[in-house]
Amino acid sequence: MELDQGQLRPRRTGPPPARVDARRFRAVCPGVHVDAARPVGSRRHATLGPVVGSWRAWATDPEIRRSGSSGGVLTALASWLTESGEAVRVVGAAAAPDPRRTMSVTITDRTSALRAAGSRYAPVATAAAPAVLAQGSAVVAKPCEASALRALSGSQGPLLMSFFCAGTPNQAATDGLVTDLGLPATAPLARLRYRGHGWPGRFVATAQDGTEVDASYHDSWGKALGPTVQWRCKICPDGVGEASDITAGDLWTSDERGYPVFSESPGVSALVARTERGADVIRRAVAAGVLVAEPVDPETVAAVQPLHRRRRATLLGRLAGARLAGRRTPRYRGFGLTRLALAEWRDTVRTARGSFSRVRAVRRSTG
Repeated sequence: MELDQGQLRPRRTGPPPARVDARRFRAVCPGVHVDAARPVGSRRHATLGPVVGSWRAWATDPEIRRSGSSGGVLTALASWLTESGEAVRVVGAAAAPDPRRTMSVTITDRTSALRAAGSRYAPVATAAAPAVLAQGSAVVAKPCEASALRALSGSQGPLLMSFFCAGTPNQAATDGLVTDLGLPATAPLARLRYRGHGWPGRFVATAQDGTEVDASYHDSWGKALGPTVQWRCKICPDGVGEASDITAGDLWTSDERGYPVFSESPGVSALVARTERGADVIRRAVAAGVLVAEPVDPETVAAVQPLHRRRRATLLGRLAGARLAGRRTPRYRGFGLTRLALAEWRDTVRTARGSFSRVRAVRRSTG
């Protein structure tokens, strides 16, 4: 996987194999199709997907909680799984030697878990790491990667942990934001974090000479990074990590309109168990004193995730508009998109028209 115009794309590095199993590829690639997850023992929520249990949670370790994007629960679980021997390794993502970039990493203890703490709003191919399917691995990956790994390995594969994801911004957005904030494009960086050290935390880039620039979460994600997410992310049926065993996200407080309030406070995560395996890990982590977890109704979690509610409710319109304009799209099954679209039919029609116009304009401009 290599950067191509700011996003990761596959590149052949050797001769093609004598036989290509195209059927298997189509069965696991989320760029071709995605089936909604329906693990045994779960109940299905229209926005959140399969739910075995849901909690309001945070790490008991103050440093992990502060370093994480919200309550630090995935960092705490990665640390506990490896240090307790529950997992040999956790494969995740962290800053590369050039902190403007992001790379897959192997977590083996609390120290390496802390180095990987916090969101990375940039391209990274965690699912391409060699150790993801190795014996004793657990994985923290984007929802699309979790979907591919689940389809590839089944229920007996690695413990899969994911997070609420609004899409992968273009790498150029990170580079441009650092420059716009005042650091030259050629300035070597010592550190770059997108969030954390508070909730939601600030985007902070630190040059090797100690010069530091920063931006609020609203300005960094909302104005610079979010608008550059790639097309596939905009038609994603699963930004909530349905195929994982455990999913974490922000459990924001909301205003009177139901939209998140981004005032700084101690981080709190929404924690969702998708499978009985995931629920068992969470309960044992709580019993071990790794997490504080208070049961919360799934509706409370969904209520403070307006982007995911709206994207799923109007996705059928976006897909229909794109297909009518001549663009191929993946096939999705089991997400109830027709039912959701009918319930929001006015917004669905508007979305279809907008998608048709944008796709047609792009196709015309590119010949």
